[in-house]
Amino acid sequence: MQAVVIAAGNSSRFWPLNNGHKCEIFLFGKPIIAWTLKGLAENGVEEAVVVCGPSSRVPELLEKEDLGLSISFVTQEEPLGPGNALWQAKDKITGPFFLVWADKMEAGELVERFKEKAGQADMVLLGTEAARPSEYGVFRMEGENVLSIVEKPAPGTEPSRIVRAVMELLPLDIFTVYENLPSHHEGDLVDALNKLLKQKKAVLVKEEQVSSLKYPWDLFSFLERFAQEPFLEESIASTASVAPSAVLKGPVFVGENASIGEHTLVEGPCYIGPECVIGPSNVLRGPLCLERGVKTGAFCEIKKSIVQEGTHFHSGYVGDSVFGKNCRVAAGFVSANRRLDRQQVRVSVKEEKVDTLRSYLGTVVGEGARIGISCSTMPGVFLGRSCVLGPGSRVFKHVGDEETFSSP
Repeated sequence: MQAVVIAAGNSSRFWPLNNGHKCEIFLFGKPIIAWTLKGLAENGVEEAVVVCGPSSRVPELLEKEDLGLSISFVTQEEPLGPGNALWQAKDKITGPFFLVWADKMEAGELVERFKEKAGQADMVLLGTEAARPSEYGVFRMEGENVLSIVEKPAPGTEPSRIVRAVMELLPLDIFTVYENLPSHHEGDLVDALNKLLKQKKAVLVKEEQVSSLKYPWDLFSFLERFAQEPFLEESIASTASVAPSAVLKGPVFVGENASIGEHTLVEGPCYIGPECVIGPSNVLRGPLCLERGVKTGAFCEIKKSIVQEGTHFHSGYVGDSVFGKNCRVAAGFVSANRRLDRQQVRVSVKEEKVDTLRSYLGTVVGEGARIGISCSTMPGVFLGRSCVLGPGSRVFKHVGDEETFSSP
């Protein structure tokens, strides 16, 4: 069985973590795309064609992983949409295949359900009920049969609440249909699917919860859902050092050459990657993911957050936040993670306010940011790549990439 895995596109809504494709983010020691491919391999997919952008790090990242399937790469030179990305794989696909977004970490778990449905129809599509279906492609249904996809219908006009979740078992005909479309544009894959749905029978695999990375805060859904086996293994490496007075509760992974200081409390589920250094009198509250080489000083509390490789903290509080690689955070930093009125946090995305549907959300910080002593960020305020916060700064709005910000 073959799969086409889409890891192309500019991930513009994923700022400030979009210096690479969002599937390059690490969780529990692997890039997200590696978990997707590993799951597919464990459930009978023998070959994957990965579609990347021209400057993608995905081939380099996957080179280090033993995933159990044959992987080839094709390049989408310009971000012309998922249809064009799929088209790049046409010469490598020989029969019915899975089309999977690179962030579908649960894809492997769904393969058997797709295979069961495959005998009933020519196409199998994945769907889930959405709180705001008008933001997605919505299925028009007749029983279990999918009749068409209505892309981003006006609120109140949705044909159902079941939205396309972008894992599909498709016939080879999709390439011919796509090639013969009267016009090509960023959303033309849906045009091709709708044309094919008029010719072929399609059935639905409905999943209650489906992973999707549209915005940075969607990473918390991944953290909540996948902070368990097989993604999070409970173990302490033989080369790790855990102080006698440290207390570890619940499932905790401690990697090679990591250390945990005296009087530190770790409440799992928690991933502490190789070479992490956790200082004394810390409080780590899961679900939590600290990737390779993360360091904390004394009296640091981190709750329900994702921290990428090489980021260092001194002291303070980090809650419901995501930090990119190699950030430096001085003493006394506080990420406020809940509004005083307890309402859901709204975030500015491309000059529009988006309701995150989360009442807890701290900050998202891009790679290489530098934060001075005694700084604080308000809920839903993001810091761009390589930005600098001056000492004592109170941040109430986004700080751009490479921007220097200081409170008056």
